[in-house]
Amino acid sequence: MRRLRRTPIQPRIELIPLIDVMTFLITYFIYATATLMRVDLVPMELQQFTSGKAATGAPAVTVAVNLEGKVFVDKEPVELTQMVERIREKVSKDKKTVVYLAIAEGQGTIDRAPLLQELWDRMRPLNMTVNLVGRPGLAAANHPTAPAGSGAPKP
Repeated sequence: MRRLRRTPIQPRIELIPLIDVMTFLITYFIYATATLMRVDLVPMELQQFTSGKAATGAPAVTVAVNLEGKVFVDKEPVELTQMVERIREKVSKDKKTVVYLAIAEGQGTIDRAPLLQELWDRMRPLNMTVNLVGRPGLAAANHPTAPAGSGAPKP
């Protein structure tokens, strides 16, 4: 009996199929990029509505305290005793009025914490929502983050 000798086949990487695949991918991305069109760039005439009117923001009253502890209602200086009446008259004009309370940032000449508490106590009988105004980013520092691996969502 005769044995046949076979030479083992060495594995090799063929470049022709690799070049074909790369050419296909390049062609696909060029075609996809050429056919992309942003909708906001398409020239078109928009419908006009005669019953529409421009949106307006809700009326607002701003109560501000500066570094010296002076109180302002809409940039006008007021005494604490007059503040509630000034807010009431502005709110009586429009019930949707929003009240914002802003405290100046920095080290003042007086302690403004008791003043802030008194402002809050005086505005409480108005039965309105009072929004505190501050810089963005500082509030995020007050939210504790969950320990790693607890599975709780981050704020």
